[in-house]
Amino acid sequence: MTLPGPQSAALPAARGRTLTKVFGEGDTRVVALDRVDVDFDRGRFTAIMGPSGSGKSTLMHCMAGLDSVTEGQAFIGDVDLSSLDDKALTVLRRDRIGFVFQAFNLLPTLTALENITLPMDIAGRKPDQAWLDQVIDTVGLRDRLAHRPTELSGGQQQRVACARALAGRPDIVFADEPTGNLDSRSGADVLDFLRSSVRRMDQTVVMVTHDPKAAGYADRVLFLADGRIVDEMAEPTAERVLERLKAFDPAEDRTGEADAASRAGVR
Repeated sequence: MTLPGPQSAALPAARGRTLTKVFGEGDTRVVALDRVDVDFDRGRFTAIMGPSGSGKSTLMHCMAGLDSVTEGQAFIGDVDLSSLDDKALTVLRRDRIGFVFQAFNLLPTLTALENITLPMDIAGRKPDQAWLDQVIDTVGLRDRLAHRPTELSGGQQQRVACARALAGRPDIVFADEPTGNLDSRSGADVLDFLRSSVRRMDQTVVMVTHDPKAAGYADRVLFLADGRIVDEMAEPTAERVLERLKAFDPAEDRTGEADAASRAGVR
């Protein structure tokens, strides 16, 4: 199956329509996503936040083609992910989506540069050298390209992972708690890089985070609760995000739902 190429800038980089995701049945049934409509515009940095069990990581995983939806449609450009077989979906994730995870996911036997270019090497594609140089300079690790992961700090490893996600010029980058394993200074470096990739390279980044400081680097924040988008904030700051999160009443009876969501793997 041949996938369409990069899409018109008029289309969002990704969008979801009536996304519904249900885990379990009967007493263990959890609605992780409840008919969610969402657009991720090109050249924007979006943070997704919400309490435990709200469905924020489930939303990202469904939008990125890492998990299937129970109902609804997830699109990358104009490609409906549900229309793809496993092989075509694998190709789309490799060629048009970048991923950054909390655990870095670097191969220890490869150098930083080899880790950065690995997805393109697997696909049999040569990197665009000018773009690769721009990514490497933006990530600020040119003097570490010959080092293996064990020779890099945690922050440097995560910046390598970010560069890997961007090196193939994907339509969109999904980042799941990318600063979760980093100290505050290294985390700030990674967030600066993600923001720079949006500002300087017109990338599209979607980040799941629980940290108001991290969300303050984004262009907008989506707030989820009970599998729905309940609020949106443009031009966020850490202080404004923290105040908004306080509006989620901790005394509200969500304990049973959060526990069920945890058992089902919903975050």
